[in-house]
Amino acid sequence: MTLALSNDSKTDDAKPQAATTKAVKVKVLVLRGGGGHYATFLALRDVLAGQQPHWQLEPIFVDTLGAGTETQKENKVAHTIGKGSDQFYDLILKNGFGWVHLITVHIHKVLTRLNHRTEVGLLSDIWQQDPPDLVLSVVPFHNRALWASLQPTQPGTPVVTLLTDFADSPPAYWVEPSTDNYLICSTEKAVAQAITAGVTPDRAIKTSGLVIHPKFYRPRSEKIAAERLALGLEPHRMTGLVLFGANGSKAMLEIAKRLEPFQDRLQLIFLCGRNQAVADALRAKTDGQKRAIISFTEDIPHYMHLADFFIGKPGNVSVSEAIKMKLPSIVERNFLTLPQERYAADWVKEKQVGLTVASFKEIASAVETLIQPENFARYQENLAAFDNQAVFEVPQILQRILATHRHPFESVTPTKNR
Repeated sequence: MTLALSNDSKTDDAKPQAATTKAVKVKVLVLRGGGGHYATFLALRDVLAGQQPHWQLEPIFVDTLGAGTETQKENKVAHTIGKGSDQFYDLILKNGFGWVHLITVHIHKVLTRLNHRTEVGLLSDIWQQDPPDLVLSVVPFHNRALWASLQPTQPGTPVVTLLTDFADSPPAYWVEPSTDNYLICSTEKAVAQAITAGVTPDRAIKTSGLVIHPKFYRPRSEKIAAERLALGLEPHRMTGLVLFGANGSKAMLEIAKRLEPFQDRLQLIFLCGRNQAVADALRAKTDGQKRAIISFTEDIPHYMHLADFFIGKPGNVSVSEAIKMKLPSIVERNFLTLPQERYAADWVKEKQVGLTVASFKEIASAVETLIQPENFARYQENLAAFDNQAVFEVPQILQRILATHRHPFESVTPTKNR
């Protein structure tokens, strides 16, 4: 079935349909680990709540599928890396043990394949109890089982995989060409990967970027100087924001140490997340460097507004947020970089919106290069060319997919927040 949808969904406006108040049930496969998958769900849920309140988005946590039931004993994924897999993933990120993930990602692929039949059964039970109008996946690994679970009883239900990474990490990661899943991709590379793998072009749909929360589209604060002062910072000094996701990283200590010589020219905001040990260690430093130490916060946009550039791991969501906030980035890229994050680092370098370093031992020279006025102005100019509206585009894409499959829905062209 061909979906009449341009790869540029921003310019291909949907035709109005007859309004209906019938609830549209959308089940969303998510993972708890890492935070980016669930953040994508929350972003879409919040946008749809304002645009189409009759849409009901319900998360299905695939990393705890079958937990607390007899079925879990048969579920090799849930039993082996299941109920605690999210905590395990967060733990290795928190402690900088990326090499562990390089091993476990392959184990996860194998276990998911071995557990395919059980997972299909668990998901099929969910669909039979509460049939969805559409199923959306924002997770890798599980998209083949997702497709198979719907075929026995709800074969006409559209299945959409929304990549939360800049690119696929084949094989058996995001793209499953043996299915008829739609793929929503944020980059040309991801689209090309899908088509090369065998996905038909009409089912590989490109957006203008990765989905990030609509709060990143709020107008920039006009009181940056005062808000920096409130954090104990200088109001007009070049400010870097250091972020390693919700769990922080020990790498922040290395960065703080190596940037001490910049204390007269530079100040830093460290968002340490739930890593209290790193936050305490940074607060204990008495080197004279101006820094604000923030523990876990959900108001990342506020602190990005106060910064001039971004330092961190090349998390796909974090890099996308920095791009939206027009912050040049310095990210690490080496053989220990998580496979799903490597292209985000490559993209930063390719698009000339920042720098990559092989190790944060090189952070001082990278910062020196970044903050040179001519270089900084060039990065800012390159960033200005990107206008990511994906969080507003994806609901429109989902509407059209539903229309193609003749499910009742109310067609609403989203209003962009700029």
